[in-house]
Amino acid sequence: MKKQYTFTIYAEDQVQLFQKITLIFSRKKIKIESFNFSSSEVDQISRFTIVVTETYEIVKNLVPQIEKIIEVYKCYCNTNEDIIWKQIALFKVLTSILYQENLNFFLNNAAVTAVSIERDYTIFQATGNEEEINDLVVQFSDFNLIEFVKSPRIALIRKSEGFAKELSDKEREEEQLFV
Repeated sequence: MKKQYTFTIYAEDQVQLFQKITLIFSRKKIKIESFNFSSSEVDQISRFTIVVTETYEIVKNLVPQIEKIIEVYKCYCNTNEDIIWKQIALFKVLTSILYQENLNFFLNNAAVTAVSIERDYTIFQATGNEEEINDLVVQFSDFNLIEFVKSPRIALIRKSEGFAKELSDKEREEEQLFV
């Protein structure tokens, strides 16, 4: 049975790495639903967050393949239950509609914040999971939604002490081998 999995990859900060990582998924004909590239808690190490929907039998083999890439330090694969994740979305609606319609939707929704109110349009920001963002798209459509954009997933592993600690522990172990 297919399930959503989030890959968290710590690697050297190199442009070519994007191609190497995505090639592994494309060779197996796995559709990448979300791809995020950012800095990490460790200097000069980047963090890739990739979301796919696939069977466990297929994804279990991807972690060792990704970790074979020389520039990759570590790859984790987690289900949605193992992580805390969010997305950010921006919604642009006509300002005139806001004054004509009931403003309670915008004022009482804790997940929605006005970030720019202009004469012609207003931009709102919302943070949530995929389902919450999709529900907001439907609700904003009632207010003549002009534009909409959402970010890729950002995620943290629930039961993790962090990659920085894991890396320093590994470096300590390697130092002891040479003592």
